[in-house]
Amino acid sequence: MNSDPFDFSDVGPAPKATPPAQQAPWLSGLNPAQREAVERLDGPVLVLAGAGTGKTRVLTTRIAHMIATGKAHPGEVLAVTFTNKAAREMRERVERLLGRPAAGMALGTFHSISARWLREHAELVGLKSSFTILDTDDQIRLLKQLIKAADIDEKRWPARMLAGLIDRWKNKALTPDRVPQGEGFNFADGKGLELYAQYQARLKVLNACDFGDLLLHMITIFQHHGDILTRYQNRYRRLLVDEYQDTNVAQYLWLRLLAQRPDDQPRNICCVGDDDQSIYGWRGAEVGNILRFESDFPGAHIVRLEQNYRSTGHILGAASSLIAANSGRLGKTLWTDAGNGDKITICGVWDALEEARTVGDRVETLQRSGHSLAEMAVLVRAGFQTREFEERMITLGIPYRVVGGPRFYERAEIRDALAYLRVLVQPDDDLAFERILNVPKRGLGPAAMQAINRLARLEDIPMSRAAAMLTDSEELRPQARRSLALFLEDFRRWRQDLDHLDHPTLTEQILEDSGYIEMWQKDKSPDAEGRLDNLREMVSAMRDFDTLPGFLEHISLVMENQEASGVEKLSIMTLHAAKGLEFDNVFLPGWEEGVFPNQRAIDEGGLESLEEERRLAYVGLTRAKKHAIILFAANRQIFGQWQSSLPSRFIEDLDAKHVDTLNAQGLYSGQEGSMASGAWGGFQGYDAEPARGPGWARARNRHADEGRSTQSDWGGGRAERIRKSRRNKPIEGRVERSGLPQAKATRFAEGDRVFHDKFGYGEVMSVDGNKLVVMFEHSGEKRVIDSFVRPA
Repeated sequence: MNSDPFDFSDVGPAPKATPPAQQAPWLSGLNPAQREAVERLDGPVLVLAGAGTGKTRVLTTRIAHMIATGKAHPGEVLAVTFTNKAAREMRERVERLLGRPAAGMALGTFHSISARWLREHAELVGLKSSFTILDTDDQIRLLKQLIKAADIDEKRWPARMLAGLIDRWKNKALTPDRVPQGEGFNFADGKGLELYAQYQARLKVLNACDFGDLLLHMITIFQHHGDILTRYQNRYRRLLVDEYQDTNVAQYLWLRLLAQRPDDQPRNICCVGDDDQSIYGWRGAEVGNILRFESDFPGAHIVRLEQNYRSTGHILGAASSLIAANSGRLGKTLWTDAGNGDKITICGVWDALEEARTVGDRVETLQRSGHSLAEMAVLVRAGFQTREFEERMITLGIPYRVVGGPRFYERAEIRDALAYLRVLVQPDDDLAFERILNVPKRGLGPAAMQAINRLARLEDIPMSRAAAMLTDSEELRPQARRSLALFLEDFRRWRQDLDHLDHPTLTEQILEDSGYIEMWQKDKSPDAEGRLDNLREMVSAMRDFDTLPGFLEHISLVMENQEASGVEKLSIMTLHAAKGLEFDNVFLPGWEEGVFPNQRAIDEGGLESLEEERRLAYVGLTRAKKHAIILFAANRQIFGQWQSSLPSRFIEDLDAKHVDTLNAQGLYSGQEGSMASGAWGGFQGYDAEPARGPGWARARNRHADEGRSTQSDWGGGRAERIRKSRRNKPIEGRVERSGLPQAKATRFAEGDRVFHDKFGYGEVMSVDGNKLVVMFEHSGEKRVIDSFVRPA
């Protein structure tokens, strides 16, 4: 294929037109709206494709139709998707419809297409065509160098935080000279913009760019080199965009520039999307891009795909009434000719444990009646909610999988926390010890790890004992010895605390004292807050066990529940991960105020975030093909603290004629197993204080016994104060009080000549067990372990 992006020799002449459109086999089976979206080929077109309305079929058929009818040859088609997988599938479907290859068609993601183009024009933005695309780790490493060079405290202003800011600026197509001055003060008291400029300059020196640069550089080229933009506009006369509601500002500008045409030529751009399924605002998506399509492209034609081929009438009716409460939408109403089916069930329960039991029992019932586990899904708002459902499925012996991420106890932050607890209970657990020795970073890198491992092998002792021995040796640098001694001293103190602190409280203290919580509080990655939520949920789970060893044994059994290949499994996932999927039976737990809608999202984003939360609820409902069950708990233990919960406002949005309500006895004041009649007027009678389930009794009794609140003090500060109070204490004498067995006697005596790989030749001056003081010829007097020396 010719490497010149403006050479048309590779695409050949336009194909011959097929017989009249009505004879085209690819048009058979399309409903009227789908066919209109396929056949309206000229001018700007927005296809509002509701959930389950066949948008992928419409998009691929439209491409095949324009090529087969001679409206465009493949080399004039530019189709953009959001994933490489979707691009591959789209190309395969187009070629299958055509019955031949579609050579020359540009079909891919925004970034893959931009990367290909940028190779051709790299010199225009100061790069060479051989430029490297940095991954996240390389990006963070480079930013750390710049922060250090600027004499900025990296602990206070971490590189990951700056990387997040730069990514947001690039998503908005803002080069350093275009970022508003006010935004620059979001990092290091106004140095953010200067560091962004230095970062971009450094990338050019390295002949590299990051992921965001792929679009940003092409936008810059288009804006400053009109001749190049014109050539791309002339080549790609047919633009198609999938999932338009998920585009950010940079992607929007990229498309607008390519879609510009002289006034006498039509803008042949077709965008397919659903404003009601825009749920990625937290990563830069702008729902406003699809809402203003008509004003961006005057004369635009809108085609609404409203016939749903997935869900029953009651599910669609409830979903439509829910999303109608949003003000920022273009509007459409889904319908089906497949019948109403069963109404949505709204189930109120006492607490989250009963919620998990209810879902588990229903899954078992469905499975016994012949329903496949592969056609069932539990969709939660936040990752921490998966734990109780996972444990319930393990108890029932129901195979499951967590989609879009590891299972709860397999998550990195949970494994780290469990490693601390395993070492606490069993100091000889080398695997756990090695995992946490430098997590969070405490200056015990590969050299320290190598020394500990070597001594442990030579002496045939656990790593914790080897580490204790090295604190009295000069095998390690002074700072490393000090850090190691503090680390061991922490465990000695925590073991003493086991006698008078309950294990959940002690776990909170360990995670704080060790700096582990502080590490995630300072981490500015999007998933950092979720990791803290998971840690709180783990501490909450511990309260159901009488002892710490009992909890760890339970985890071991849970982790042994390996997924069997080839076995049908129930899917457990977040609502975000469920987009694009469908299941016969969908369970939607946690529909309570503060959980869903998520309180943090509302506090930080106001009405805009609330509407995105409602769109997320709409996405969840429309995953269901036959049955949907919404659950809410009157009482929920959130991160160790019991709270009375109000049903989600989204439940009030549901049209009552599409739902059945099934509540626990006495859940609502003055009602017997159901809500009051009318437009959900029953919520007025909700008596939050008296409605207490078994969880309330357990929590009340536990709090009375402990004489304390279970609210975790993870607001920061306490751990640092504790560390500072210990920072200047002497190291000597600490390890001996740790309860670790003392080492065996040495084979060396005073006056012996010895050799050390690091310090060279020397003479033994004194002996204390297996600890030697040696006068080395070139290194002076050192304290060493006898395993590290040999007779000279």
